[in-house]
Amino acid sequence: MTTKRKLGNSSIEVAPLMFGGNIFGWTVDEATSFELLDAFVDAGFDFIDTADVYSRWKPGNEGGESEKIIGSWIKSRGNRDKIVLATKVGIEMGPDKKGLSRAYIQSAVEASLTRLQTDYIDLYQSHRDDEETPLEETLATYDELVKQGKVRVIGASNYSGARLQAAIDVSKANGYTRYESLQPHYNLADREPYETDLEPVIVKENIGVIPYFSLASGFLTGKYRGEDDLSKSARGAGAKKYLNERGYRILAALDSVSARLNATPAQVSLAWLIARPGLTAPIASATSLEQLKDLTAATRLELDAAAIEELNTASAP
Repeated sequence: MTTKRKLGNSSIEVAPLMFGGNIFGWTVDEATSFELLDAFVDAGFDFIDTADVYSRWKPGNEGGESEKIIGSWIKSRGNRDKIVLATKVGIEMGPDKKGLSRAYIQSAVEASLTRLQTDYIDLYQSHRDDEETPLEETLATYDELVKQGKVRVIGASNYSGARLQAAIDVSKANGYTRYESLQPHYNLADREPYETDLEPVIVKENIGVIPYFSLASGFLTGKYRGEDDLSKSARGAGAKKYLNERGYRILAALDSVSARLNATPAQVSLAWLIARPGLTAPIASATSLEQLKDLTAATRLELDAAAIEELNTASAP
């Protein structure tokens, strides 16, 4: 098992792969979710990501489905102390139920704690920036939640580099708890704007990074190589935008490195992320035990300098 990594400057240490819980209650039912979570933990992993809004987009859902499934699983397994649990607040859950105001965060955190059947959240994240609420108000509210023991550490998601730096500066100036992590959209096929706008702030401030869409909606697994492949899964449509000259260059490099290192394209793509500066743990989802095994193996794959160079060149923005 690979060494655990510290999340920013916090006391939290995690294995370098995070399970993306957006699929729970969407593309997998509760029984399958339990099976996947059991296998993830049995393989030595501990970091689980969800959000209050998962999976409100599915017809018939209202949001909170993923948190409820994870909460039921933790309760039935009695393993809360072995899990590093991350959830998020801010994306619309209903009329007037969105954003990062003091009042809304206070009500949303209680709702998440109830669904998750726990009295604390390890990593509570701003799901997206809320420019209508002063950063001072948001961070002061989080600071209170940390002091109350309801939240251990806070993180941001979908912030720009300038806003992330501004938030860090506000925390510093006021003595508030600070964002210790960032959850950006980042992978081998989507390198900008993360590398130019966010990475400099990440490295300077020592912020942990837990990127989502680590496999570019499945494109980096190599299963979508033409228009005909897009119907292979519910998420296939998301891979369509990568089917261009640069995308095919990336697939060719992945095939070449995979063959040489006896690995799969998904493993190589995740290993490339894990090797990036400041990166803590990429987020990836699996809907079957076979897929999960493929993902966890990525943490044991060491890419040599030649492999990284080949991937960097092929995927250069």
